[in-house]
Amino acid sequence: RGNWGNQIEFVLTSVGYAVGLGNVWRFPYLCYRNGGGAFMFPYFIMLVFCGIPLFFMELSFGQFASQGCLGVWRVSPMFKGVGYGMMVVSTYIGIYYNVVICIAFYYFFVSMTRVLPWTYCSNAWNTHDCVGVLDRNLSSHAALNITRLLNATQKRTSPSEEYWRRYVLDLSDDIGNLGEVRLPLLGCLGVSWVVVFLCLIRGVKSSGKVVYFTATFPYVVLTILFVRGITLEGALTGIMYYLTPQWDKILNAKVWGDAASQIFYSLGCAWGGLITMASYNKFHNNCYRDSIIISITNCATSVYAGFVIF
Repeated sequence: RGNWGNQIEFVLTSVGYAVGLGNVWRFPYLCYRNGGGAFMFPYFIMLVFCGIPLFFMELSFGQFASQGCLGVWRVSPMFKGVGYGMMVVSTYIGIYYNVVICIAFYYFFVSMTRVLPWTYCSNAWNTHDCVGVLDRNLSSHAALNITRLLNATQKRTSPSEEYWRRYVLDLSDDIGNLGEVRLPLLGCLGVSWVVVFLCLIRGVKSSGKVVYFTATFPYVVLTILFVRGITLEGALTGIMYYLTPQWDKILNAKVWGDAASQIFYSLGCAWGGLITMASYNKFHNNCYRDSIIISITNCATSVYAGFVIF
């Protein structure tokens, strides 16, 4: 069995594996729902007592046995079903994450136009309920319909929402109507699978080189968004809401459950990926050190993403 080119490749691959939507989207949402800064207390408690031990255990399994999530259970054949379960979970995760990559590719290609189609309500797919930013501020459309303004109960939708639902997805009006295949999305999905294939074509030899970009570039994007965000009006208010703890929330058992689920989801424990990646380590590698570095980096990314989002 081959090995990583160097230990940095393994660490970057593991960081890239762990850091994802759970950090950028789910963690800030849970902070908002569960008391702002107070949520970080149970979050870090779960990291120390649940996340890091499980992370270390999976790295130890894979590194010691030099086997994937199936072969590692030769130590106890009665648990081989756990390995099959990990494989199924990883398969499903790979499928839905590629859909996310597909959507990212789609918006990347479409954004290379002079006028972004999701910023205005004058497109063919827009409805009468569409209200753009300028409409909300009443700074355009001198002949704006007065009835539309006075009707406070009228449903409003943003142009970006209508672009997503009515054009990109082209949602059908009935569950029995499957609709048509969206060829642009199909093409982007094909591109995403080709990119994954090229990244893994030589196993860890190729993926270990790709992660120098894929594991570091998200931090560049987050930093750009952070710099842009703190220059906007009300940025300090959002950050203060993010950091101000509502201590009464930590007495709620659901908050602790959310903290535990976020740790498991974010670190990717019990999915099989950690065991497989660690199986390419050298036998005497310090996987305890790696587990601490990767886990703390992952959680620090979540906190940093919170500043960006708020």
